[in-house]
Amino acid sequence: MSNAIVAPDVEGPEFTRQGLNLADASLGAEVLAATDEFFAPGERMLNPEPAVFYPDKFDDHGKWMDGWETRRRRTTGHDWSIVKLAMPGILLGVDFDTSFFTGNFPPAVSVEACFSPDLVPDDHSAWQPLIAATELKGNDHRFCEIHSDQPWTHLRVHIYPDGGLARLRVYGKPFCDWASRELSESVNLLALENGGDQVAWSDAHYGEPRKLLRPGRGINMGDGWETRRRREPGNDWCILALGHKGIPQRIEVDTAHFKGNFPAACSIQAACVEAGAGTARSQVTQSMFWHTLLDEQPLTADAIHEFSQLNDLGPITHIRFNMIPDGGVSRVRLFGKPVK
Repeated sequence: MSNAIVAPDVEGPEFTRQGLNLADASLGAEVLAATDEFFAPGERMLNPEPAVFYPDKFDDHGKWMDGWETRRRRTTGHDWSIVKLAMPGILLGVDFDTSFFTGNFPPAVSVEACFSPDLVPDDHSAWQPLIAATELKGNDHRFCEIHSDQPWTHLRVHIYPDGGLARLRVYGKPFCDWASRELSESVNLLALENGGDQVAWSDAHYGEPRKLLRPGRGINMGDGWETRRRREPGNDWCILALGHKGIPQRIEVDTAHFKGNFPAACSIQAACVEAGAGTARSQVTQSMFWHTLLDEQPLTADAIHEFSQLNDLGPITHIRFNMIPDGGVSRVRLFGKPVK
């Protein structure tokens, strides 16, 4: 609809930049249960796109709202929903977004969490308080930091007593239990679900490098890492951390949907960086001198490029992906054998 109003971008605290939104439906997050979804289903609050508002849009239940909204409660108690995170994670913080909910937002919200990777949690599960009852305002963002060093898989979001949330964004670091996994098999060591993450980059005008690590192929040109047009010498780059130290065996570079803006070529440097050795900023400088894992290779539009002729560097933990000179890439996958 042409009269849509889109919620503006809001500068959030540091955890919104450090963490991945684990309540992102495009990554697999879902609402498993809710006390009520009369005005709007819970799945809408997991939409990764900004909330929108259509002034004249109504449906059979009343005003159409972009988020989760319950009916006006006429009994005691309060509403809640259970959210399965896209993947287990160490949580850093939450954004309770009430964009466009002005006379129908909940006065307060709280969150419980549990770790239940194999079973759907219920009232008998080991729910732990994560965020105490917190006041909300209408058409606002309420950022709450989380201090917890254990992984969680599900959240139970309580709204008091009823109302609606436009978006629930749960920022954290994906958790992979490598101790219980078979390390003899080759896996994508850069995958988000295996703990891969972005560290630093030269530019991310159209999309951050973390999108390179998402599952599947990109759904459109916005689902990848894309830089602005470079008007100076050099090339763009990003530093990516593997989820586990490993020996690289094969690399895939996917330029899905990038047709008039794919890089002319790419190369990859790599290193084994011990935990606690420097910071993200120092790694930027150090990475310029990392050894070459993949020599410069030409790229083509909208295609998956496979490279198995890699230089033997032994076990690595980080790579520097060089995009020559600029442009966009949808996915980078590094298959290798994890090592202890």
